[in-house]
Amino acid sequence: MTRYTARTLPAHLGPAAWNAILPPQDAPRRLEGDATADVAVVGAGFAGLSAARRLTQLMPGARIAVLDAGRVAEGAAGRNSGFMIDLPHELTSQDYAGNGDDRATIALNRTAQAFGRAAVEEYGISPAFFDLAGKINGAASETAHAHNENYARHLADLGETSEMLDAQAMRDLTGSPHYRSGLYTPGTVMLQPAGYVRGLAAGLTRAGVTIHEQSPVTGLDRQGDGWRITTPQGRLGADKVILTVNGHLESFGIARGRLMQIFLFATMTPDLDADALARLGGRNRWGITPSDPMGTTMRRIDGPQGGNRIVTRTCAALRPGMRATDADLARAARVMQRKFDRRFPQLAGMRMEYTWAGHLCLSLNGVSVMREIEQGLYAGCVQNGLGTARGTLTGIGAAELAAGTTSAITRYFTAQDTPKRLPPQPFREIGANAVLRYREWRARDE
Repeated sequence: MTRYTARTLPAHLGPAAWNAILPPQDAPRRLEGDATADVAVVGAGFAGLSAARRLTQLMPGARIAVLDAGRVAEGAAGRNSGFMIDLPHELTSQDYAGNGDDRATIALNRTAQAFGRAAVEEYGISPAFFDLAGKINGAASETAHAHNENYARHLADLGETSEMLDAQAMRDLTGSPHYRSGLYTPGTVMLQPAGYVRGLAAGLTRAGVTIHEQSPVTGLDRQGDGWRITTPQGRLGADKVILTVNGHLESFGIARGRLMQIFLFATMTPDLDADALARLGGRNRWGITPSDPMGTTMRRIDGPQGGNRIVTRTCAALRPGMRATDADLARAARVMQRKFDRRFPQLAGMRMEYTWAGHLCLSLNGVSVMREIEQGLYAGCVQNGLGTARGTLTGIGAAELAAGTTSAITRYFTAQDTPKRLPPQPFREIGANAVLRYREWRARDE
């Protein structure tokens, strides 16, 4: 008998603001007592719900159950920036250029977008939650502007379009005098991530998928040709299990010592009143990623997405225990307030309504873990900071493996190497955080 025991369960700091600004959810359905399914999916984020949807397509009539430790959209799916990016977005580079297989990456990312767009149509999800608005790489310095120029040339070599915006165009768009320039690319989908995943969950439930929330999986046991899943209140027997828990794959003893557990931090303003909106100016929806990946991401959303608000996201900390600290959050809140005030002097001093931490997972060599772990147990994990698109893809791929199907997605991910081993503790945490702080300081204007 093979057994996997979860040593750590998800722990979150601060509210999942994208979820908090939406109407309340219905009461959760927990796993209680004994139940059975043909396929069980552990994790109800982008990867898990995408896996469940793909299973409904490949295995019509199959009994599919999804389990999550918390509520849908309260985990990482409600704590990200909501950019589903089609183009190369390599976070370890200086200007997001990829690692040589950019055309394949673009094709896969657009497959993820098409999958999401079809789900929006099929499940009646609000189009405001899945908006093909494009995004901008914002540049505040000459160095950052040069990064944008390099990236634009790289995109042109790939046959991809982009548009350089000058300082006035950036101010007209955002209301901010901070940016020297911006590089607009049209293919990014701007999500209300909590609204999108809640819509996926609702659509899947109507399609017959059972979703158990507040049902943390504490153990997996191999029993004959199938698996038994244990939660605090129940047990679920399944022929096959798909783990879509991103960095918490390590909690189950898989890829231990090979995954970088990173936390990013964000704030969100209150719903801006008429006076604040008049002082702000600019358009009602836009998204900016920094030209330097260690800079500051900004978004403005509007009423259909949960109110007229501005989101600021920056600061990073590596925490191998998969728990950010109160000190991490407090420091990030101070930094983000300064960044907000600098970008929007006309709103300087505005107190943020929400401040939170979001967990992401990277591997040293930028690979995911999307494969069969052992007979009947599959993983769609390790999104490398690109959870909306990469999570969708690894969820689809894991479902296809479970259903015995191959595709461009399964071929791409199963051909990847295993994650490289990380340096031992305490050097891993000390060294990584020193590098992160240095890169954050270097990108302080961005």
